[in-house]
Amino acid sequence: MKKNVLLSIVVLLALALAACAPAAAEGPAAAEGDTIKVANLSPLTGPVPTFGESTKNGFMMAVEEWNANGGILGKQIEPIVEDSQCTADPAVNAANKVIDQDGVHYIVGEVCSSASIPVSEVAQEKGVLMISPTSTNADVTLNLDGTTKDMVFRACFIDPFQGLVMAKFASDQGYTKAFVMSDQGNDYVRGLAEVFSEKFVEYGGEIVGSENYTGTDTDFSAILTKVADSGAEVLYLPDYYNVINLVAAQAKQLGITAVMMGADGWDSSDLDIAAADGGYYSNHYSPDDTRDVVVDWVSKYTEKYGATPDALATLAYDATNLLFAAIEKAGVDDAAAVATAMESLSYDAVSGTVTFDEQHNPIKSAVVLQVKDGAIQFVASVAP
Repeated sequence: MKKNVLLSIVVLLALALAACAPAAAEGPAAAEGDTIKVANLSPLTGPVPTFGESTKNGFMMAVEEWNANGGILGKQIEPIVEDSQCTADPAVNAANKVIDQDGVHYIVGEVCSSASIPVSEVAQEKGVLMISPTSTNADVTLNLDGTTKDMVFRACFIDPFQGLVMAKFASDQGYTKAFVMSDQGNDYVRGLAEVFSEKFVEYGGEIVGSENYTGTDTDFSAILTKVADSGAEVLYLPDYYNVINLVAAQAKQLGITAVMMGADGWDSSDLDIAAADGGYYSNHYSPDDTRDVVVDWVSKYTEKYGATPDALATLAYDATNLLFAAIEKAGVDDAAAVATAMESLSYDAVSGTVTFDEQHNPIKSAVVLQVKDGAIQFVASVAP
């Protein structure tokens, strides 16, 4: 009987202590376990798998380096990589999976603007911090009313700046007539085409023709015939490398003399160098940059992967480092606190010293590269 009484007293005391204990924190801001989980959403399959592979490589290199140096806040970083396919629905599914099932508070990704925009809405709604390495469409970080999504950032410059850079470059080269091709179903392509067209006219040029195509088209001969007939000196095509390869090869076959120009979507190890020869595109960095941070990055990436890092790998590395530096600055594994810390962050990244404007876009320079003599060559650097 005494044993039963004593047992009852112990149970009552335990219940009382439990009732007085503070409730566990809820939601994505709460720190859990012995690791900090960070997800990377990359298109490892789909139309642009080289983008995904490069992005994953850059992300993993940053994770490995921070873990080798003790991690963040005394915890190791636990990477979770999901295939998001550069497409809206698979990307949203991947985002929901890493948040709801894996308990992730931070996302590095997606790569393509058409996927990052819907993912950003998920991240914003669920209080998860997202930083896209390469999505340049302005809407990634903006709400429909034009206000800034407080949980969403990017490591790359935006389309208006990229379109302005190439419009100014084309004008500076003495070109006065441009033809613009664009996929109106792709937010990235459409945004760049619109800005280039507007700025090229402002610089005194003329848009002598514009044509739309779809992301599944493979025969561009009808459009290219119009390009030839228009007398265009420049053919602006700001799409991804898989489309560039098709258009550039067909343009060569048809004897098109207009100089092709584009954007960072050209940057891939699978770009058809022979077909795109003579073309120019805007990009986020050049491996020929002599800054110590660039030289070190190119050296260690090449040693690990046997190839020179492209802009996708570089920006993924930068985005991941920016995130980790913000977590360290915040001093707590709390997504909202880290977002606040990131807003005032200044970081010497591979692609330049990064600070953020009020719309969470990085303030840094762009470069213009040329496909020439079987290689990609640095041409110019353009500051904002």
